[in-house]
Amino acid sequence: MTRSTYVSCFLVLTLAGLGGCSSEPTVKQAAAPPDKIQGKALVLTNESTALDAALNAGGPSVYLVDGLKRYRLFFNKPFQIDPGKQYAAEGVYAQKTIDAIGDAGQGKNGYPPESSCERAVKTAWPGLAFDVTDSYASSLRAKVNRFPARPVFLVMRIEPATASDKKDADGEKEIPTVSVPADKQRALLKDGPTVLTAPLWEPTGGTARCKVVIDEQGKIAELNSGSQLCETVPWSDFHYQPTQKGGHPAKVETEVEVRFDPRK
Repeated sequence: MTRSTYVSCFLVLTLAGLGGCSSEPTVKQAAAPPDKIQGKALVLTNESTALDAALNAGGPSVYLVDGLKRYRLFFNKPFQIDPGKQYAAEGVYAQKTIDAIGDAGQGKNGYPPESSCERAVKTAWPGLAFDVTDSYASSLRAKVNRFPARPVFLVMRIEPATASDKKDADGEKEIPTVSVPADKQRALLKDGPTVLTAPLWEPTGGTARCKVVIDEQGKIAELNSGSQLCETVPWSDFHYQPTQKGGHPAKVETEVEVRFDPRK
């Protein structure tokens, strides 16, 4: 066999081998299931900034209110939403997705990272034109940058909640409310994280004093504080010894102190 013939055979065999490798089936990673939220629709017609309009798909600003959470809905197409009705929505909880991705730049390029906002948009609405994706990602970044602790939800699907999903508020009784100093109420805390890691958008941390209302069962029912750090606290994890007034269950207005340790 001549040298040229040997080289030709080697190349043919090499290319055949590569072709065999490339014919292996590509394993596609399953898409993550969408986030799900439910709450009462709050429709605001007085939010008229250009940023708000960018989130509304031509309609008014819409929120879903679920206890301590108030989700700002981000639409890419119009939906008919009736104020006061209960809705169930599927989509992408923007801050949850952004924080799960993390920030390789450690805040050097601002919060939230532009690439993370783009990922959130593409996850919610795949297949958009590049300029549309960029526009939505820019609007999302501006909204989260201004109010980082106030959840934005990119809507993929929304519909009225079914009867079995609705929370029945009928039969609620009038319950007295008492004011309790923070130090005294602290002694009644049974469960709840009063020390947390600082969020990505406030990496230095700090101490937040959060005004809350505790219901008759000892759970946080309302958050009456303008501090965004307070809005990041997992209040559903808190449980206090129930309070009574005159031998009857009572709600409590108090202040809870939560320390945020700096991110490492």
